Amino acid sequence: MEKLFADFSLGLFVFQILIFVGLVLLLKKFAWGPILDAVNEREEGIKKSLAAAEEAKKQMSSIVADNEKILKEARLERDSLLKEARSMKEKMISDAKSEASIEADKLITMAKTSIENETMKAMTELKNQIADLSIDIAEKVLRNELSDKKAQMSLVEKLVEEAENNFSTKQQ
Repeated sequence: MEKLFADFSLGLFVFQILIFVGLVLLLKKFAWGPILDAVNEREEGIKKSLAAAEEAKKQMSSIVADNEKILKEARLERDSLLKEARSMKEKMISDAKSEASIEADKLITMAKTSIENETMKAMTELKNQIADLSIDIAEKVLRNELSDKKAQMSLVEKLVEEAENNFSTKQQ
């Protein structure tokens, strides 16, 4: 190190310092400036990206909350629609049962009326047949009994007497 101080030249030292300062100034202007600007731009880009990511995160949480809300509303609406559909189904079934019951009652009433009409018709027909048969039998009996004149007179008197008794009891 002694040799270093012994060969020391002030002019050379100043000249080297000037070259070093010039080199530092050139590097600052042409190299460090653009490098620092690029680093600063990159830092700003990262900050903006982080802010954008934070904003996106907030938006995503907002979207998730909105989706949850929409999903809840959709479930409530679905439940409401299902409840309404069930009540409509029950009402339709009830209405169908009522209509079927009314229709069955109508059919039963019509059947009863038809049976009554047929019964009345059959009874009338039976009465007519019995009356015709009775007349035929009476005619045959009367022919046999009324073959003599005395028997005819006694039968006529008996019938007139019964008719008078029936007539007098109806008037009272």
